Amino acid sequence: MPCMPFSALREFQASQNIRTALAFGLAAAVLTGPIAQAATYPITPEQRATAQQVAQAGVPLSELAPDAPDNYTVKPHDTLWDISKLFLKSPWRWPELWGMNREEIRNPHLIYPGQLLVLIKVDGRARLQLGRGSDSAGPTVKLSPRVRSSDTATGAITAIPTNLIEPFLTDAVVFDTDELAKAPRVVATPEGRVLAARGDIAYALGEQLAQASDYRLFRNTTPLRDPTTKEVLGFEAPYIGTAEMIRPSGTLDRDGKTEAVPATLRIKTVKQEVGIGDRLSPVPQRGFAAYVPHAPAEAITGQVISLYGDAVYGGQNQIVSLNKGSQDGLERGHVLALWSDGRRVTDTTGERRQEIKLPDERNGVLFVFQTYKRVSYALIISVTDAVAPGDRFSQP
Repeated sequence: MPCMPFSALREFQASQNIRTALAFGLAAAVLTGPIAQAATYPITPEQRATAQQVAQAGVPLSELAPDAPDNYTVKPHDTLWDISKLFLKSPWRWPELWGMNREEIRNPHLIYPGQLLVLIKVDGRARLQLGRGSDSAGPTVKLSPRVRSSDTATGAITAIPTNLIEPFLTDAVVFDTDELAKAPRVVATPEGRVLAARGDIAYALGEQLAQASDYRLFRNTTPLRDPTTKEVLGFEAPYIGTAEMIRPSGTLDRDGKTEAVPATLRIKTVKQEVGIGDRLSPVPQRGFAAYVPHAPAEAITGQVISLYGDAVYGGQNQIVSLNKGSQDGLERGHVLALWSDGRRVTDTTGERRQEIKLPDERNGVLFVFQTYKRVSYALIISVTDAVAPGDRFSQP
């Protein structure tokens, strides 16, 4: 995915009315599930009126991408982000270009492969409308709200490539406290083996083992510390695999004493081989139905805690943890500007040598897709230079 022009990001920051429109409008422009659902964001009557006015006006022609096409037929693997970049310098100004009205805001439409998007330019401004289709030459038609269902292969386009983040939603979990230390644990494998692979049997003990039939397996947690204060913000649990319950745990009366009998599990999937002491947590419901790009409504700054996995430096499509979470106002779908930390150098040009810090430089774009209380995970959408722990982020 090509890098986004960061001059456009700076222009966007100065536009207050656009920020209001984004907090509300883009959430309604497109949903990522196969069935249209209402996307709700807190919004005042004044914000609603501003969003309505901005969206109906369209965007100035100066905000269009230099090679924006007059029309475009949506392709099966397109994302909202791809299409936004095709038409705009600043992709999150999509609501203005789309020109939503109140009815469409209350009942969001979806964008599907095969639909024709037509760029209309009038009085120095541009709007995008829906045409009759790529194989029909007719006038553009007004968008009307509708609910439409379809299978995954031909469903509505997604906001970003979900294949990059869906596996990660299972692979990593952050706990506010080190509660995993008290979670059910693997205590043995058949024949005394140290490690278990896919299809193997394992035995586990723990008070919460009767809560579910399917479990995720994790290794010991790693504390996530604020890069500046060093305060522990949460505990990251490395994902090992999944297991299903075969027989629940029980008790055995023996010589007048009650002994615990471990539950029997079958290993279903493995990212690493399962070992004695690995912890179990029930598999949660998958919750990645709607990732809609939008800018934070309020100013926010923070830092990258770490890169997920063993990487020292990060690049495009990698995952980073952030030192802000839901209690700080971050939410799924937030788009953030990424800044590289300015190097410290020695100035030898003055009367005496002195150490100075170079300014931070705009380096890329982050897309928040999972939030916890004090920590969030984000996908690096685009980047110029390598990303490192301690790098700063802000609203775009």
